[in-house]
Amino acid sequence: MKEHGFWRLGGKLYLAALVVFTMLPMVWMVITSLKTQFAALQYPPEWIPRNPTLDQYWLLLSPANAVGREFLRYLFNSVWVSAASTVLGVAVAVPAAYAFSRFRFPGRNLLFYSVLLRNMFPAVVFLMPLFIMMRWLGLVNTQASLILTYLTFGLPLSIWLLKGFYDNIPVQLEQAARIDGASRFQAFLLIVMPLSAPGITATAIYSFIMAWNEYVYALTFLNDKDRLTLPVGLQRFFTEYATNWPGLMAASFIMSVPVVALFLVLQKYFVRALTDGAVKS
Repeated sequence: MKEHGFWRLGGKLYLAALVVFTMLPMVWMVITSLKTQFAALQYPPEWIPRNPTLDQYWLLLSPANAVGREFLRYLFNSVWVSAASTVLGVAVAVPAAYAFSRFRFPGRNLLFYSVLLRNMFPAVVFLMPLFIMMRWLGLVNTQASLILTYLTFGLPLSIWLLKGFYDNIPVQLEQAARIDGASRFQAFLLIVMPLSAPGITATAIYSFIMAWNEYVYALTFLNDKDRLTLPVGLQRFFTEYATNWPGLMAASFIMSVPVVALFLVLQKYFVRALTDGAVKS
């Protein structure tokens, strides 16, 4: 019993250390955003600002000034691109995963593993081929190029997650609905879709976070300042002449809030989807 208690205590201390390690950058980001530019450059740095201020947040979130309008434009662009990529990704992944889970057709396994094959390579490998393809389609310097690119990047893992989830939904439920007179589409819509809501939610979270944080393709495909997403917009805006460290930290914190809030609210669905998809009954 004493040995068991020792390992339990050790595990708790280890988890506490991990939490501190992961939270420290976020804490420092918030602290720096509350400082003045002079205080942010002091050495040694001060952990607790003597004169905390919210001026950078008011500046960024106020449409009454040029800085605020530019930042809010970047924020809106990121929301639009991420939301569109998420909706399209879920709309494609759901029927694809259902087909892989329920139907048997020639080349099914080969096609499924071919879909996953893309994730074996770094995203930057596809940068030039996708850029050439987008230029051929006339989509360079448009947000549609990012939406299509993020769709192709998010689909493999989305399909894999949902297929594992559909595999654990008993096919007898659909058969019972078919016996009661429902078509296959009605059985899928009324029976399978509600049961697969956690898996769809997890897929949506993954797609949204991936699109929200992506930088390299947004930097390559977009040149117009009015169409930039938040990661690229922040880099160009805050380092063009001199870095405003409190402003950059405030903008980075605002950028991280939607993702963190989304995950905290929907984390139970994300964990459930991963565990249900990992264990086959």
